[in-house]
Amino acid sequence: MNGLLLRLAGPLQSWGERSPFAPDRDTAPFPTRSALTGMFAAAEGIPRHNTAALDPYTALELTVRIDRPGHPLVDYHTAGGGRPKDQTPATSGGSNKGAAVVTRRHYLADAVFVIAVTGPETVTERLAAALARPHWAPYLGRRSCVPDEPLLLRTTEPDPVGQLLRAVPLSPDPARPAPKDGTVPVTFLWEHPPAAPVRGEDTLTVYDEPRSFDPHARAHGKRTLHRTVEHLPTRLTAGTHTLHHHLIDYARNEVPA
Repeated sequence: MNGLLLRLAGPLQSWGERSPFAPDRDTAPFPTRSALTGMFAAAEGIPRHNTAALDPYTALELTVRIDRPGHPLVDYHTAGGGRPKDQTPATSGGSNKGAAVVTRRHYLADAVFVIAVTGPETVTERLAAALARPHWAPYLGRRSCVPDEPLLLRTTEPDPVGQLLRAVPLSPDPARPAPKDGTVPVTFLWEHPPAAPVRGEDTLTVYDEPRSFDPHARAHGKRTLHRTVEHLPTRLTAGTHTLHHHLIDYARNEVPA
């Protein structure tokens, strides 16, 4: 088993939980497995209709560290309208009434997540190479949501979860409680319960396990997430003006810290 570390940060992110087109386009409060799998497949150049090519990703385990949850933002958005029906594009549902389609699109502004991706080396090494030179550019849930750099922090990490707990620089969050006893509280999402019982652990049921990205046969299953608050060393925190330098130094150093 081996792994890699991703940092998902940018002005806007949007991790939709509902596949069908709807006037209210929601976002989950954290990156979904469906969106991350889509990012991986896009980096490798896998087309949406090639469902069988997604099978290797089921062996990956994703652990999310929520450095900064971000702030909800809603964009009032219109598409089409003002033109004759024969000059108005159809919606994703195939309809075309010649009128503007109104949607409200939900985003997370200024959020930061660090993801530990663990799995068989044959999968993680191939994935790391693809993310370093992606076939299709990665984005944070929607194509308009461009990720900050560095996106790929580590590519051949033997203990990516341990790095989340002990080494990856922590983005500042004004809402985070003040340090106490040399630690700061940070929320984690686990696909499997942590090895040691944690006070305050709770579980979430989400419907973001991708089974098919085919535009005509999209399908998702459910999974359970375990949410905990871990107390990380205060030394991981960095100021706004020095964070980028710490991240670059960390990303360039492939020797485990």
